[in-house]
Amino acid sequence: MREMLTGGELDVLTGDYLAELTMLILGRDRLKDPGAGYARTFLRQLEECLRLAHERDVRIVANAGGLNPVGLADAVRQLADRLGVPVRVAHVEGDDLTAAHPGSLAAHAYLGGFGIAACLRKGADIVVTGRVTDAALVTGPAAAHFGWGPGEYDRLAGAVVAGHVLECGAQATGGNYAFFEEGDVRRPGFPLAELHEDGTCVITKHPGTGGFVDVGTVTAQLLYETAGARYAGPDVTARLDTVWLTQDGPDRVRVEGVRGEAPPPTLKVGVNRLGGFRNEVAFVLTGLDIEAKAALVREQMTDALAKSPPAEVRWGLVRTERPDAPTEEMASALLRLVVRDADQAVVGRALSGAAVELALASYPGFHVLAPPGKGSPYGVFEDVYVPHGAVDHVAVLHDGRRVPVPPAHVLPAHVPPAHDTAVLDDVLEPPPLPKPLPPAPTKRVPLGLIAGARSGDKGGNANVGVWVRTDDAWRWLAHELTAARFQQLIPESGRLKVTRHLLPNLRALNFVVEGILGEGVAAQHRFDPQAKALGEWLRSRHLDIPETLL
Repeated sequence: MREMLTGGELDVLTGDYLAELTMLILGRDRLKDPGAGYARTFLRQLEECLRLAHERDVRIVANAGGLNPVGLADAVRQLADRLGVPVRVAHVEGDDLTAAHPGSLAAHAYLGGFGIAACLRKGADIVVTGRVTDAALVTGPAAAHFGWGPGEYDRLAGAVVAGHVLECGAQATGGNYAFFEEGDVRRPGFPLAELHEDGTCVITKHPGTGGFVDVGTVTAQLLYETAGARYAGPDVTARLDTVWLTQDGPDRVRVEGVRGEAPPPTLKVGVNRLGGFRNEVAFVLTGLDIEAKAALVREQMTDALAKSPPAEVRWGLVRTERPDAPTEEMASALLRLVVRDADQAVVGRALSGAAVELALASYPGFHVLAPPGKGSPYGVFEDVYVPHGAVDHVAVLHDGRRVPVPPAHVLPAHVPPAHDTAVLDDVLEPPPLPKPLPPAPTKRVPLGLIAGARSGDKGGNANVGVWVRTDDAWRWLAHELTAARFQQLIPESGRLKVTRHLLPNLRALNFVVEGILGEGVAAQHRFDPQAKALGEWLRSRHLDIPETLL
C-alpha cells in the first residue's frame, strides 16, 4: 500500500482481499467471534498509510469487509480517530444471503460497482465492501468519476477488463508469468490502470518498480479464471473476444475495443459449507522396489482402517526418485494417503494410530513426512444464482444515510427495456479459424517453448488459458490444440467435460475443465487444489511443433 501511495500519481487505491477460500476462512473466524469476519491485514496497512493517503487525496476502495463490512467500517473510523486523520468512511452491504441458505457457513452474492459509486459520489474517502465482484472495485470508482450510469455497457465493460487485469496485483506485472525470465521479477511492482471516459485504459505501473508490463503479461491475466468470450457480471457482460491489446511504450499496454452487453438477470452467490473432516499422511519410499513397497503399505493401511473405513480414501504415488541417486531425498518417492469423513474421529485417531503402528512392521526404510494429526475441517463451495431483486444492495454513507442501489435491470428511461438484462447464451457463433500453416518439418518439444499459459479455479472447475505471440504460431495453435488434444495431454481431464473457447484477438484459447477440482479449493480434491500449475503442466507436454516456430 505504501509503495502504491508514494510511487507516483494515483486517484483511487483499490484492494482485493477476497477469494472463495477466504470467505470460508472468515466464516470460521466469525464462528469463534461474531465481531470478526473481515480482513484484519487491511487495518494494519491503514495504520501505516492512512495519513499518507489523506495527505495525497487518494481514495481507498477495498472489499476487505468480507463477511462483516459494517464491523470493518467501524474499525476504520476508530483507527482514524486514534490517528487524528479526518476521513469519511462508507460501506456497502446487502450481499449476505447466509440466512436464506440453511446449513451454509457463508452465502454471499457478488454485487456490482454502483454501491461503491454511490458512496464515492457522496464524498466518501474510504469505501469498504463485502462480497463484490473483483472488477467492481474499478467499475465503481470509474462510474463515480465519469458519471456513468447503468446501461453504458461498452464503457462499463472496459472498466471490467481493467479491473480484471488489476485484481491479482503483480500477476499483471510479471508475477507467476510463463515467460518470467524475460524481465526482473524478483520483486514486481503492482499494476495501475489509467482509465478514460470512453472505457479504454492503459495498464502500467509506477516508475522504478520491479517486474514489467507487456502484451503478454496483460494477456495472461485476462485469461486467468475466465471462461468463454462472455465475462458476466452484475453490471455488464464484457465481451473478452473484443479486447485489443497494443504495446504503448515501455511498461504500457493500451486496452481498447471492449464491447459490453446487458448483464444476466441473476446474481451469482458463492455458498460455503463445512463438508466434514480430512487428514493425510505421506509415506516416504526410498530406493528399490518402490511400487512393491507402496502396494504393501496400502494393503496394511486398508486392513487397519477396515473396522471404521473413512467415507473417502484417495491414494497417490508421486515418483520423484532417481536411480543411483547422490542423495537420499533424490532416491525417494512419496505415497500420499488422503481420507475424508463426516466424523473427525474416523480420520483422526484411527488414521494416526494405523500409520504410527506400522512404523516397525512395514516396508524397509519406513518413515513419514509428518505424523497425521487429529483431522481438520474442510469446506465445499458451490455457485447458485438468484434474481437481482433477491438482494438489498445498499450504500451506507459516512453520515449514516442509507442509499438503495437499484438492480442492474432498473435503467434510466432512455435505455430500451429490451436491453436491461440478457440471459447468457453459452452457444456463441465460434469465430472462424485462421488459415492453417502449410506442411513443414516438425520437432517434438514442449508446448511451452512457443506458448504461455495461466490457469486457475472457479468452484469445482478449472480453466487453462493458452496464448502465443505471433500470427503464425496462432495459426498452428488454433488447429492443433483442440479439446480432444488437451485431454490427451492432460489425462486427468479425459473423463471430464472440456470446452474450448477461441479468442483470436488475443491469439488465445481458453479451456474449461468441469469438475476437476471436486467441491472447490477448500475441499483439497487434488494435489494442486486451485489448478494454479495446471497450465504449466500443459506447457511441459511435448508436441510436434513446426520448426519454423521454434
